[in-house]
Amino acid sequence: MEGESVLGTALTTRHIEAFGRKVTTTASHLIGPLSDPTNSSHYQHAMSELHKELRRPGIQQRVFSYAQTSPTELVRSKLSTSEIQHRALTFIPDELLKSIPENDNVYSLFQGFQATLPEVDESEHRKSHRRHDSRGRKLLADVPEEAEEPPSMVKLKKERDKLNHRLEMMGVRKNMCSTEIREIDNKISNLNSMRKIVLDRLSRLEDDELKIEHELLDLDNRVEDLQEELDDAATLGHVATPPAEKDAIPETISSQTQVEADNFMSASIYEKIPPPKAKRHKLSRRKSMPIRHEHFEPGTSIKEIPAHNDMITAIDFDAPFGTMVTAALDDTVRVWDLNQGRCLGLLEGHRASVRCLQVEDNIVATGSIDASIRLWDLSKAEYPPQDNYVDNSIEEEDDDELVFANPEDQSQALPPSSSMEDCPIFSLEAHIGEVTALHFRGDTLVSGSADKTLRQWDLVKGRCVQTLDVLWAAAQASTTSNLNDGQWRTTGRLPDASADFVGALQCFDAALACGTADGMVRLWDLRSGQVSRSLVGHTGPVTSLQFDDVHLVTGSLDRSIRIWDLRTGSIHDAFAFDNPITSMMFDTRRIVAAAGEDVAKVYDKTDGRHWDCGAGVSAVDEGTRTSIVERLRIKDGFLVEGRRDGVVGVWAC
Repeated sequence: MEGESVLGTALTTRHIEAFGRKVTTTASHLIGPLSDPTNSSHYQHAMSELHKELRRPGIQQRVFSYAQTSPTELVRSKLSTSEIQHRALTFIPDELLKSIPENDNVYSLFQGFQATLPEVDESEHRKSHRRHDSRGRKLLADVPEEAEEPPSMVKLKKERDKLNHRLEMMGVRKNMCSTEIREIDNKISNLNSMRKIVLDRLSRLEDDELKIEHELLDLDNRVEDLQEELDDAATLGHVATPPAEKDAIPETISSQTQVEADNFMSASIYEKIPPPKAKRHKLSRRKSMPIRHEHFEPGTSIKEIPAHNDMITAIDFDAPFGTMVTAALDDTVRVWDLNQGRCLGLLEGHRASVRCLQVEDNIVATGSIDASIRLWDLSKAEYPPQDNYVDNSIEEEDDDELVFANPEDQSQALPPSSSMEDCPIFSLEAHIGEVTALHFRGDTLVSGSADKTLRQWDLVKGRCVQTLDVLWAAAQASTTSNLNDGQWRTTGRLPDASADFVGALQCFDAALACGTADGMVRLWDLRSGQVSRSLVGHTGPVTSLQFDDVHLVTGSLDRSIRIWDLRTGSIHDAFAFDNPITSMMFDTRRIVAAAGEDVAKVYDKTDGRHWDCGAGVSAVDEGTRTSIVERLRIKDGFLVEGRRDGVVGVWAC
């Protein structure tokens, strides 16, 4: 009782000293010097009792099992499963404590959890509670409801506290939303960094693909050269006289020797030796198609090539990062490697500027002001190595230094003049006016000219097989429509004198679509040579058109693009612009147009969005001016556009 009273009160110095003396006295009696008989008896008695306890089998078994028990089993035997789980979850190693991120949140975790709980209207809760427990409330309290009492200070304070609490919870929710937005921004930034790394990896893979294709092409050329050498060697061995025949010739016949001497040059084996051929490296079509432009942001500039010194009049390419052909008013037609941005050669043969062209695989068709159409086979071109280019800016004394310090200078360098000398196939000459539009598919080519005729050509035989007179077709349509005027244009304004009579055309099998200067779009049947349908709507010359299975899209100088339904012949949709349309094309997703601005006008058919793509977008921010876009082409989101200053821009669209 005395000890309990001492522990129950405040301990003093006197109590602590008394407790210490008791502990010292007890220890001295139990463990003391052996000379003291009193202490030794106590010690021996305690040890004997301890030995007796240790001799018990139960004690020995428990001690042995305790020695064999692992620390994990020992902890499990002393602590419950829930307590072990709690300690495991609440334990944090020192390594994690050292790298705790800084927390700038002004609200605690409990406040955030409380803010996520849905708000319950207290009046509704009170009504529902009163509805369900009305009988119990009548038994527990007979006092009237407080809601029936007049407003008091307590109610106003409760309402104020409630609004303050709601306001505080809204602040917590705002902070949580802001934190989530920052986390999402960080994730987006990390994903963009990862995307850039993967995109660079894809670019390197495509560059390696191109190098491997060049190596394969070089091996093919070497195999071809070696085969030619073997063929030449076989020809020489076949013509040469065998040694056995030489021994059989009698040496005494001198007359035959004289005859052989006279006829030596005619019977010589040197006549049968093929003339020495220049080893020409062929330009083949790529086997693998690049896809990295599909992963660029729309409107990303891929390349800018100073292609010509004057306005681009025609442009086309076969595939993304493939081969491009451009024509300009500087009377040149150039072939380009879009992957490296260098000129592969010039297509020479026209006597004037080329107004239209088309590239399909390795075949190129060009129509010129000289009223001729020429076809070229790029697979027969000499493949110019990169170090064979000649830069006109280098002086004559530096002719041996052909390596460029700046890769961008390659576009200004001229390839060897003989690189494209084997490309011409044949020339088609039947028009008497400049060729302004052409389109070929398979073995059929259709051309339109300023002589107001359309001509169908057989590319196998190289001759014209049909001539379509546009004026005669217009007159026939006027007669059928019972029109009184004799003009060839039936609706709209008078044709523009500066516009091309045949602005655009496209053929597919026996179907032909043609847009002319009177704003009419005529659909022809090449089997009968008759106009099957006329689409009336444009009020200016048609400059471009393209059709697929369902729709036909046309661009005109009346500053509009119209989408026609080929099944009904009606207008499906139309878009107006600020300037005349000089060029237009579409792919599976987009319609792009050159509308007299320094950008290409893009319409996304999937989401209905209009946006600009080109150098003029960044020029507005930089305060500079760029040239007007005149011609453009798009395939699989890969856009090339030619400008009035002769520059070609390549974009991801």
